[in-house]
Amino acid sequence: MTSPDASTSALKILAGGSMTACLKELGPRFEKVTGHKLNIAFAGTPELIKQATSGAPFDAAVVPIDVMKDEGARAKFAAAPVTIARVGYGVAVKAGAPKPDVSTPHKFKAAMLAARSITLYPESAAGAFVMKTFDTLGIADAMKAKLKAQGTPTGIAPAVATGEAEYGVFLTNVLMAPGVEPVGPFPGDLQNELVFVGAVAAGSKNAAAAQAFLDYLRTPEAAAVFRAKGVTAG
Repeated sequence: MTSPDASTSALKILAGGSMTACLKELGPRFEKVTGHKLNIAFAGTPELIKQATSGAPFDAAVVPIDVMKDEGARAKFAAAPVTIARVGYGVAVKAGAPKPDVSTPHKFKAAMLAARSITLYPESAAGAFVMKTFDTLGIADAMKAKLKAQGTPTGIAPAVATGEAEYGVFLTNVLMAPGVEPVGPFPGDLQNELVFVGAVAAGSKNAAAAQAFLDYLRTPEAAAVFRAKGVTAG
């Protein structure tokens, strides 16, 4: 049912680029049910912080928790953020290609060193974690020479599918795409989860509608979409 107070102006939502597939499906569903239109701007963590602190108006954010660790960005929100979703890290190859053994940290390290090339989106919290993992393994310099950087998360899987890069190393949901096959998750203590949180902007003129969108992202319907896209809700 359409909300009787649905705003005629679109809600401006800042969102992590790795949430693109999920929110491009959930956004229209929310619009259809409520009548509120969404204008979702996807970006990596550094750019999201810049956008949040630029002074330009926005209504809510669904972003990596790292955004909220920036004091300036955190001050732009009306209340404490709530957890929306989380996802871990993994490796993928072109469909049909040989799959390396990444089942232990030692084997993961060996596979990365043997790779001809890897692709990821470095200008993001997820990309920073992958690079930190390489540093932890003592192979950061070696991996820089193999890196095929993408400008958005959505460029990673196609780069692997076309053979531009041998491995995609990033969030597992981003690596779920046609022409690409998962190799496995980061093993053992190398694994981590990137948490995405939501919050209403302190300066929003449509705070109730913005909150309704965040509430919708925590419904069973949204959880089913997250799960189908390789993301864990909540």
